[in-house]
Amino acid sequence: MGAAGVTDPVLTEGLARIASEIDRAFDALLPVPGDARATLFEAMRYAAIGGGKRLRPLLLTAVADMYGVQREAAVRAGIALEAIHVYSLIHDDLPCMDDDAMRHGKPTVHKAYDEATAVLAGDSLHAFAFEVLSDPATSADPFTRIELVQTLGQASGARGMAGGQMMDLVAETREFDLQTVTRLQQLKTGALLGAAVEMGAILGRVAPEGRTHLRGYARDIGLAFQIADDLIDHEGDAAVAGKAVGKDAIAGKQTFVSLLGPERAREQARMLVDQAVEHLAQHGREADLLRAVARYIVERDH
Repeated sequence: MGAAGVTDPVLTEGLARIASEIDRAFDALLPVPGDARATLFEAMRYAAIGGGKRLRPLLLTAVADMYGVQREAAVRAGIALEAIHVYSLIHDDLPCMDDDAMRHGKPTVHKAYDEATAVLAGDSLHAFAFEVLSDPATSADPFTRIELVQTLGQASGARGMAGGQMMDLVAETREFDLQTVTRLQQLKTGALLGAAVEMGAILGRVAPEGRTHLRGYARDIGLAFQIADDLIDHEGDAAVAGKAVGKDAIAGKQTFVSLLGPERAREQARMLVDQAVEHLAQHGREADLLRAVARYIVERDH
């Protein structure tokens, strides 16, 4: 998206910088081999390069920057995180899951290639994430590397994003209350956003007990992000969103909007953003980018 629709100069610069860094890193780390695997690498690159807001690596690098982490190390960790996010989108878009034809304004991977290639591209990006994180180029300290791997592994699997996706599938045939929908979204969307903030702090060698305020920030923006997504699905424009909208209502899913109504949902998202910003009170100007991300989450239209 570049920085379209963003007015905060701190955020505009942050989004533009991380987008080019992530694209360059994927380009460098995923060269297409001159053999029968070429299509697989092309599909991975198609999904990973030039798409999405790069919100997760932006969060990771913003936290890492606050603690003086070398930019190259932070970007490498951001690449791993984004690879997990991209793999999840490839698999979510498959006919056996959400069956979507468009993503980031272009055909989804299984439409541009085929279903088998899409499955393998997702599998390969998943493995690639841990290959990058466990490489000494990301951190010379093996304890830091293993904590990064463990954090991303937990946030990606059944205890995190994949578990939330399973709950989302069940939601199509079962009535969920607000508490259950909140839990679903804390796993499906919140887990990777939380991992972004946590991984930035791990690289910065912040002790676990020193990360409490950052976890509070991540939890609040994670829920605000999903409420904003539900509002976009409820009343958004598919051309602006770059993907199909109105799907939750068709599938009969309970969402924040269906349970709270659009006005209360919007109010709740704003309150969560205010809370998220309050969690950063102990930081000065160095946390301005994190504050800008929180505010952007409720103002975005895609």
